[in-house]
Amino acid sequence: MPAQEIVQWDPKDPEALANQIAAYDRLRLQCPVAHSDFLGYSILRHEDVLTLLGDHESFSDAVSARLTVPNGMNPPHHTISRQVNDRYFTPGVMERFEPVCRSIAAELIDALPRAQKLNFSEIFAEIYALRGQSPFLGWPADLEEPLRRWTIRNLVATGEQNHTAMKQIAMEFDGYIRQLLSDRRRAGENAPRDLTTSLMNERVHDRKMTDEELVSLLRNWTVGELSTISASVGILANLLSQARELWPRLRSNPRLVDAFTDEVLRSHAPLVSNRRVTTKDVEISGVRIPAGKRVSIMWASANRDESVFGDPDDILLDRDPSLNLLYGAGIHNCPGAPLARLELRVLIEELILRVDRLVPIENDPPVRAHFPGSGFSKLPLIIW
Repeated sequence: MPAQEIVQWDPKDPEALANQIAAYDRLRLQCPVAHSDFLGYSILRHEDVLTLLGDHESFSDAVSARLTVPNGMNPPHHTISRQVNDRYFTPGVMERFEPVCRSIAAELIDALPRAQKLNFSEIFAEIYALRGQSPFLGWPADLEEPLRRWTIRNLVATGEQNHTAMKQIAMEFDGYIRQLLSDRRRAGENAPRDLTTSLMNERVHDRKMTDEELVSLLRNWTVGELSTISASVGILANLLSQARELWPRLRSNPRLVDAFTDEVLRSHAPLVSNRRVTTKDVEISGVRIPAGKRVSIMWASANRDESVFGDPDDILLDRDPSLNLLYGAGIHNCPGAPLARLELRVLIEELILRVDRLVPIENDPPVRAHFPGSGFSKLPLIIW
Protein backbone atom coordinates (compact mmCIF):
# COMPACT_ATOMS: atom_id res chain seq x y z
CA MET A 1 0.00 0.00 0.00
CA PRO A 2 1.58 3.33 -1.02
CA ALA A 3 2.21 5.87 1.72
CA GLN A 4 -0.46 8.55 1.93
CA GLU A 5 0.58 12.15 1.38
CA ILE A 6 0.72 14.11 4.61
CA VAL A 7 -1.28 17.33 4.79
CA GLN A 8 0.71 20.21 6.28
CA TRP A 9 -1.17 22.70 8.43
CA ASP A 10 -0.63 25.50 10.91
CA PRO A 11 -2.43 25.10 14.27
CA LYS A 12 -1.55 28.73 15.08
CA ASP A 13 -3.15 30.16 11.97
CA PRO A 14 -5.58 32.89 13.12
CA GLU A 15 -8.52 31.12 11.47
CA ALA A 16 -7.70 27.88 13.29
CA LEU A 17 -7.25 29.65 16.63
CA ALA A 18 -10.55 31.50 16.24
CA ASN A 19 -12.47 28.20 16.19
CA GLN A 20 -10.33 25.16 16.85
CA ILE A 21 -13.25 22.72 16.66
CA ALA A 22 -14.24 23.88 13.17
CA ALA A 23 -10.60 23.81 12.03
CA TYR A 24 -10.15 20.20 13.17
CA ASP A 25 -13.44 19.21 11.51
CA ARG A 26 -12.21 20.55 8.17
CA LEU A 27 -8.83 18.90 8.58
CA ARG A 28 -10.28 15.52 9.55
CA LEU A 29 -12.28 15.42 6.31
CA GLN A 30 -9.07 15.97 4.33
CA CYS A 31 -6.81 13.40 5.94
CA PRO A 32 -6.41 10.94 8.85
CA VAL A 33 -3.07 12.43 9.93
CA ALA A 34 -1.77 15.97 9.45
CA HIS A 35 1.63 17.45 10.24
CA SER A 36 2.82 20.74 11.70
CA ASP A 37 6.02 21.93 13.32
CA PHE A 38 3.97 22.91 16.38
CA LEU A 39 2.08 19.65 17.08
CA GLY A 40 4.04 17.11 15.07
CA TYR A 41 1.82 14.38 13.61
CA SER A 42 -1.80 15.07 14.55
CA ILE A 43 -4.00 11.96 14.73
CA LEU A 44 -7.50 13.09 13.82
CA ARG A 45 -9.82 10.10 13.49
CA HIS A 46 -11.50 7.98 16.16
CA GLU A 47 -10.35 4.58 14.93
CA ASP A 48 -6.72 5.67 14.64
CA VAL A 49 -6.73 7.21 18.12
CA LEU A 50 -8.00 3.92 19.55
CA THR A 51 -5.23 2.07 17.71
CA LEU A 52 -2.63 4.45 19.16
CA LEU A 53 -4.03 4.21 22.70
CA GLY A 54 -3.81 0.42 22.56
CA ASP A 55 -0.17 0.40 21.48
CA HIS A 56 1.85 2.01 24.29
CA GLU A 57 4.98 0.19 23.10
CA SER A 58 5.03 2.05 19.76
CA PHE A 59 3.57 5.31 21.12
CA SER A 60 5.33 6.19 24.36
CA ASP A 61 3.92 8.49 27.04
CA ALA A 62 7.43 9.43 28.17
CA VAL A 63 7.36 12.74 26.30
CA SER A 64 8.71 15.14 28.91
CA ALA A 65 12.17 15.65 30.36
CA ARG A 66 10.44 16.08 33.72
CA LEU A 67 9.10 13.16 35.73
CA THR A 68 5.37 12.86 35.06
CA VAL A 69 3.52 10.47 37.39
CA PRO A 70 1.61 8.46 36.19
CA ASN A 71 0.72 9.88 32.76
CA GLY A 72 4.25 10.17 31.41
CA MET A 73 5.20 6.60 32.29
CA ASN A 74 5.03 3.29 30.47
CA PRO A 75 4.54 -0.14 32.05
CA PRO A 76 5.71 -1.50 34.43
CA HIS A 77 6.42 1.85 36.19
CA HIS A 78 3.06 3.22 35.04
CA THR A 79 1.22 0.23 36.50
CA ILE A 80 2.74 0.68 39.97
CA SER A 81 2.21 4.45 40.08
CA ARG A 82 -1.31 4.16 38.69
CA GLN A 83 -2.22 1.78 41.52
CA VAL A 84 -1.22 4.50 43.99
CA ASN A 85 -3.13 7.15 42.03
CA ASP A 86 -6.33 5.14 41.83
CA ARG A 87 -6.57 4.64 45.59
CA TYR A 88 -7.49 8.34 45.83
CA PHE A 89 -10.30 8.19 43.26
CA THR A 90 -12.36 5.25 44.48
CA PRO A 91 -16.17 5.40 44.77
CA GLY A 92 -15.80 5.66 48.55
CA VAL A 93 -13.50 8.70 48.32
CA MET A 94 -15.87 10.35 45.84
CA GLU A 95 -18.89 9.63 48.07
CA ARG A 96 -17.20 11.29 51.05
CA PHE A 97 -16.21 14.34 49.02
CA GLU A 98 -19.58 14.84 47.32
CA PRO A 99 -21.25 16.84 50.14
CA VAL A 100 -18.26 19.22 50.19
CA CYS A 101 -18.38 19.61 46.42
CA ARG A 102 -22.13 20.17 46.46
CA SER A 103 -21.83 22.83 49.14
CA ILE A 104 -19.20 24.66 47.07
CA ALA A 105 -21.34 24.54 43.94
CA ALA A 106 -24.46 25.72 45.76
CA GLU A 107 -22.67 28.60 47.47
CA LEU A 108 -21.09 29.86 44.26
CA ILE A 109 -24.30 29.57 42.23
CA ASP A 110 -26.36 31.37 44.87
CA ALA A 111 -23.79 34.20 44.94
CA LEU A 112 -23.99 34.84 41.19
CA PRO A 113 -25.53 38.21 40.30
CA ARG A 114 -28.95 37.89 38.69
CA ALA A 115 -30.42 39.86 35.79
CA GLN A 116 -27.16 41.44 34.70
CA LYS A 117 -24.47 40.62 32.18
CA LEU A 118 -21.48 38.71 33.51
CA ASN A 119 -18.50 36.83 32.12
CA PHE A 120 -19.39 33.34 33.31
CA SER A 121 -15.92 31.98 32.50
CA GLU A 122 -14.19 34.42 34.82
CA ILE A 123 -16.74 34.94 37.56
CA PHE A 124 -17.72 31.29 37.98
CA ALA A 125 -15.97 28.58 35.89
CA GLU A 126 -12.41 29.38 36.95
CA ILE A 127 -13.40 29.81 40.60
CA TYR A 128 -15.42 26.59 40.73
CA ALA A 129 -12.46 24.61 39.41
CA LEU A 130 -10.20 26.05 42.10
CA ARG A 131 -12.71 25.77 44.95
CA GLY A 132 -13.32 22.11 44.17
CA GLN A 133 -9.68 21.11 43.82
CA SER A 134 -8.20 22.65 46.97
CA PRO A 135 -10.60 21.05 49.51
CA PHE A 136 -10.24 17.69 47.78
CA LEU A 137 -6.48 17.79 48.33
CA GLY A 138 -6.64 19.59 51.66
CA TRP A 139 -4.89 22.69 50.34
CA PRO A 140 -5.38 26.09 52.02
CA ALA A 141 -7.84 28.59 50.59
CA ASP A 142 -5.13 31.26 50.29
CA LEU A 143 -3.59 29.26 47.43
CA GLU A 144 -6.68 29.85 45.29
CA GLU A 145 -5.67 33.20 43.77
CA PRO A 146 -2.00 32.28 43.15
CA LEU A 147 -3.15 29.08 41.42
CA ARG A 148 -5.67 31.00 39.31
CA ARG A 149 -2.98 33.42 38.12
CA TRP A 150 -0.55 30.52 37.60
CA THR A 151 -3.02 28.62 35.40
CA ILE A 152 -3.49 31.64 33.12
CA ARG A 153 0.26 32.22 32.75
CA ASN A 154 0.85 28.53 32.11
CA LEU A 155 -1.68 28.44 29.26
CA VAL A 156 -0.16 31.54 27.65
CA ALA A 157 3.42 30.25 27.88
CA THR A 158 2.44 26.82 26.55
CA GLY A 159 0.51 28.33 23.65
CA GLU A 160 3.50 30.49 22.74
CA GLN A 161 5.91 27.58 23.30
CA ASN A 162 8.02 29.95 25.40
CA HIS A 163 10.24 27.28 26.92
CA THR A 164 12.04 29.65 29.27
CA ALA A 165 8.75 30.88 30.71
CA MET A 166 7.34 27.33 30.79
CA LYS A 167 10.29 26.15 32.85
CA GLN A 168 10.03 29.05 35.29
CA ILE A 169 6.28 28.60 35.66
CA ALA A 170 6.70 24.87 36.26
CA MET A 171 9.29 25.51 38.97
CA GLU A 172 6.92 28.01 40.61
CA PHE A 173 4.13 25.44 40.78
CA ASP A 174 6.46 22.76 42.13
CA GLY A 175 7.47 25.26 44.80
CA TYR A 176 3.86 25.50 46.00
CA ILE A 177 3.67 21.74 46.39
CA ARG A 178 7.07 21.39 48.05
CA GLN A 179 6.02 24.00 50.60
CA LEU A 180 2.84 22.04 51.37
CA LEU A 181 4.89 18.86 51.87
CA SER A 182 7.38 20.71 54.07
CA ASP A 183 4.59 22.20 56.20
CA ARG A 184 3.16 18.76 56.84
CA ARG A 185 6.51 17.29 57.78
CA ARG A 186 7.12 20.06 60.29
CA ALA A 187 3.66 19.56 61.77
CA GLY A 188 4.34 15.86 62.34
CA GLU A 189 1.43 14.26 64.18
CA ASN A 190 -0.46 17.56 63.92
CA ALA A 191 -0.39 17.58 60.12
CA PRO A 192 -3.83 17.83 58.47
CA ARG A 193 -5.45 14.44 57.89
CA ASP A 194 -6.06 15.01 54.20
CA LEU A 195 -5.23 13.39 50.88
CA THR A 196 -1.91 15.22 50.53
CA THR A 197 -0.71 14.01 53.93
CA SER A 198 -1.91 10.50 53.18
CA LEU A 199 -0.10 10.49 49.85
CA MET A 200 3.19 11.25 51.62
CA ASN A 201 3.03 7.80 53.22
CA GLU A 202 2.54 5.91 49.96
CA ARG A 203 5.15 3.42 48.80
CA VAL A 204 6.36 2.32 45.36
CA HIS A 205 9.02 -0.26 44.58
CA ASP A 206 9.20 -1.18 48.31
CA ARG A 207 10.10 2.37 49.38
CA LYS A 208 8.38 5.63 50.20
CA MET A 209 7.62 7.88 47.28
CA THR A 210 10.26 10.55 46.77
CA ASP A 211 9.42 14.25 46.88
CA GLU A 212 9.98 14.38 43.13
CA GLU A 213 7.36 11.66 42.65
CA LEU A 214 4.94 13.30 45.09
CA VAL A 215 5.30 16.69 43.43
CA SER A 216 4.80 15.15 40.00
CA LEU A 217 1.67 13.24 40.99
CA LEU A 218 0.10 16.24 42.73
CA ARG A 219 1.04 18.44 39.79
CA ASN A 220 -0.65 15.98 37.46
CA TRP A 221 -3.83 15.98 39.54
CA THR A 222 -3.92 19.76 39.74
CA VAL A 223 -2.62 21.30 36.52
CA GLY A 224 -4.84 19.30 34.18
CA GLU A 225 -7.83 19.44 36.50
CA LEU A 226 -7.92 23.21 36.91
CA SER A 227 -7.88 24.08 33.22
CA THR A 228 -10.12 21.25 31.99
CA ILE A 229 -12.78 21.64 34.69
CA SER A 230 -12.89 25.38 34.09
CA ALA A 231 -13.23 24.81 30.34
CA SER A 232 -15.86 22.11 30.90
CA VAL A 233 -18.01 24.36 33.08
CA GLY A 234 -18.01 27.08 30.43
CA ILE A 235 -18.82 24.63 27.63
CA LEU A 236 -21.73 23.12 29.57
CA ALA A 237 -23.12 26.52 30.56
CA ASN A 238 -22.95 27.78 26.98
CA LEU A 239 -24.83 24.73 25.71
CA LEU A 240 -27.49 25.10 28.41
CA SER A 241 -27.96 28.74 27.45
CA GLN A 242 -28.51 27.73 23.83
CA ALA A 243 -30.65 24.59 24.35
CA ARG A 244 -33.25 25.63 26.89
CA GLU A 245 -35.38 22.57 26.10
CA LEU A 246 -32.84 20.47 28.03
CA TRP A 247 -33.55 22.19 31.36
CA PRO A 248 -36.94 20.54 32.04
CA ARG A 249 -35.66 17.21 30.75
CA LEU A 250 -32.68 17.22 33.12
CA ARG A 251 -34.77 18.51 36.02
CA SER A 252 -37.35 15.76 35.61
CA ASN A 253 -34.74 13.03 35.16
CA PRO A 254 -31.47 13.85 36.99
CA ARG A 255 -30.09 10.44 36.04
CA LEU A 256 -29.46 11.93 32.59
CA VAL A 257 -26.98 14.48 33.92
CA ASP A 258 -23.90 12.23 33.56
CA ALA A 259 -24.86 11.36 29.98
CA PHE A 260 -25.50 15.05 29.29
CA THR A 261 -22.09 16.21 30.54
CA ASP A 262 -20.22 13.44 28.72
CA GLU A 263 -22.05 14.04 25.46
CA VAL A 264 -21.70 17.83 25.47
CA LEU A 265 -17.97 17.53 26.23
CA ARG A 266 -17.58 14.92 23.51
CA SER A 267 -18.88 17.46 21.03
CA HIS A 268 -16.75 20.32 22.41
CA ALA A 269 -13.62 18.92 24.03
CA PRO A 270 -12.31 20.64 27.18
CA LEU A 271 -8.89 19.12 26.45
CA VAL A 272 -7.69 19.59 22.88
CA SER A 273 -4.83 17.10 22.68
CA ASN A 274 -2.21 14.96 24.40
CA ARG A 275 1.30 14.09 23.32
CA ARG A 276 3.02 10.82 22.54
CA VAL A 277 6.38 10.00 20.93
CA THR A 278 7.01 7.14 18.53
CA THR A 279 9.52 4.54 19.68
CA LYS A 280 9.89 3.05 16.19
CA ASP A 281 8.72 3.63 12.64
CA VAL A 282 4.93 3.25 12.57
CA GLU A 283 2.07 3.61 10.13
CA ILE A 284 -1.35 5.15 10.82
CA SER A 285 -3.95 4.94 8.05
CA GLY A 286 -1.26 4.79 5.41
CA VAL A 287 0.77 7.65 6.89
CA ARG A 288 4.29 6.63 7.87
CA ILE A 289 5.67 8.25 11.01
CA PRO A 290 9.39 7.80 11.78
CA ALA A 291 10.71 6.80 15.20
CA GLY A 292 11.31 9.58 17.72
CA LYS A 293 8.63 11.91 16.35
CA ARG A 294 6.01 13.84 18.31
CA VAL A 295 2.46 12.61 17.87
CA SER A 296 -0.59 14.58 19.02
CA ILE A 297 -3.80 12.76 19.93
CA MET A 298 -6.46 15.22 18.83
CA TRP A 299 -9.33 14.49 21.23
CA ALA A 300 -11.17 17.54 19.90
CA SER A 301 -11.25 15.89 16.48
CA ALA A 302 -11.56 12.15 17.19
CA ASN A 303 -14.60 12.66 19.42
CA ARG A 304 -16.36 14.40 16.52
CA ASP A 305 -15.56 11.78 13.88
CA GLU A 306 -18.59 11.58 11.58
CA SER A 307 -17.98 7.90 10.84
CA VAL A 308 -18.67 7.15 14.51
CA PHE A 309 -20.99 9.92 15.74
CA GLY A 310 -22.84 11.10 12.64
CA ASP A 311 -23.47 14.83 13.02
CA PRO A 312 -20.95 15.63 15.77
CA ASP A 313 -23.05 18.53 17.05
CA ASP A 314 -26.05 16.33 17.80
CA ILE A 315 -26.36 15.93 21.59
CA LEU A 316 -27.79 12.44 22.07
CA LEU A 317 -28.23 11.40 25.69
CA ASP A 318 -28.69 7.72 24.77
CA ARG A 319 -25.44 7.41 22.81
CA ASP A 320 -23.20 4.40 23.49
CA PRO A 321 -20.82 5.71 26.21
CA SER A 322 -18.05 3.31 25.19
CA LEU A 323 -17.50 5.36 22.02
CA ASN A 324 -16.74 8.53 23.96
CA LEU A 325 -13.04 9.36 24.37
CA LEU A 326 -13.64 12.28 26.73
CA TYR A 327 -11.53 10.61 29.42
CA GLY A 328 -9.32 8.66 27.05
CA ALA A 329 -9.17 4.88 26.84
CA GLY A 330 -6.89 2.02 27.73
CA ILE A 331 -4.26 2.02 30.48
CA HIS A 332 -3.66 5.76 30.21
CA ASN A 333 -7.26 6.87 30.65
CA CYS A 334 -7.63 10.05 32.72
CA PRO A 335 -6.36 9.39 36.28
CA GLY A 336 -8.70 12.00 37.75
CA ALA A 337 -11.83 11.05 35.80
CA PRO A 338 -13.95 10.08 38.86
CA LEU A 339 -13.38 13.48 40.47
CA ALA A 340 -14.07 15.35 37.22
CA ARG A 341 -17.32 13.43 36.70
CA LEU A 342 -18.38 14.16 40.28
CA GLU A 343 -17.61 17.89 40.04
CA LEU A 344 -19.47 18.28 36.74
CA ARG A 345 -22.48 16.18 37.77
CA VAL A 346 -22.89 18.09 41.03
CA LEU A 347 -22.51 21.42 39.24
CA ILE A 348 -25.24 20.70 36.69
CA GLU A 349 -27.57 19.25 39.34
CA GLU A 350 -27.21 22.38 41.47
CA LEU A 351 -27.37 24.76 38.51
CA ILE A 352 -30.66 23.43 37.13
CA LEU A 353 -32.07 23.42 40.67
CA ARG A 354 -31.02 26.95 41.65
CA VAL A 355 -31.17 28.87 38.36
CA ASP A 356 -34.25 29.40 36.19
CA ARG A 357 -32.28 29.90 33.00
CA LEU A 358 -29.02 31.10 31.44
CA VAL A 359 -29.49 33.63 28.66
CA PRO A 360 -26.89 34.37 25.96
CA ILE A 361 -26.33 37.99 24.94
CA GLU A 362 -27.14 38.54 21.30
CA ASN A 363 -24.70 41.36 20.57
CA ASP A 364 -21.90 39.98 22.76
CA PRO A 365 -21.06 36.43 21.62
CA PRO A 366 -18.70 34.07 23.47
CA VAL A 367 -14.98 34.24 22.70
CA ARG A 368 -13.39 30.85 22.22
CA ALA A 369 -10.16 30.00 24.02
CA HIS A 370 -6.98 29.51 22.01
CA PHE A 371 -4.76 26.44 22.03
CA PRO A 372 -3.75 24.85 24.37
CA GLY A 373 -6.89 26.02 26.13
CA SER A 374 -10.42 25.10 25.15
CA GLY A 375 -13.89 26.27 25.98
CA PHE A 376 -14.34 30.03 26.22
CA SER A 377 -12.05 32.78 27.43
CA LYS A 378 -15.15 34.99 27.59
CA LEU A 379 -18.71 33.73 28.06
CA PRO A 380 -21.19 36.60 28.47
CA LEU A 381 -24.46 35.40 30.05
CA ILE A 382 -27.38 36.72 32.04
CA ILE A 383 -28.63 34.55 34.89
CA TRP A 384 -32.27 34.46 35.92
